Amino acid sequence: MKKGFSKAWKASKQPRKQRKYLANAPLHIRRKKLSVNLSRDLRKGNGKRSIIVRREDKVKILRGKFKGKSGKITGIYTKIGKVEIEGIQVKKQDGSKVPIKLQPSNLQIIEMVDRGKRVKGEKVSKEKIKKDETTKNKPLEKVKKEETTKKSESKDKTTTEDKK
Repeated sequence: MKKGFSKAWKASKQPRKQRKYLANAPLHIRRKKLSVNLSRDLRKGNGKRSIIVRREDKVKILRGKFKGKSGKITGIYTKIGKVEIEGIQVKKQDGSKVPIKLQPSNLQIIEMVDRGKRVKGEKVSKEKIKKDETTKNKPLEKVKKEETTKKSESKDKTTTEDKK
């Protein structure tokens, strides 16, 4: 591997080359390396073993001084490849508390923020796509008005049926 980053670079057994690859990698590739393994419940539900970490995910620490503690992710540092967790802090000599940055490989996701269709493996139906396409070209105000009128019409139908 030469200077700089190369997508054509395959792999190497040598740790120094692996470290160099990651050190020179652009942010979109470094972001992918910030993956955290999932708890057993989430593995079954999502069909994946690990997933890229996001803010507000609830995480359990598996290694280090704070092993066994859990909290929500408050900060993600893509450039240095570390994550901050709520409540995990160290006291400095002057008495102030500072959050610790942890490696994502030492964490496990307990609860996830909703990630949409990508993680759950759901297929988008053709009807849903058509609905989205029809609302794309219209201004937002018209779409909201149409949705509210549809809701009011459905309420009117149910009230008239109840009266009968």
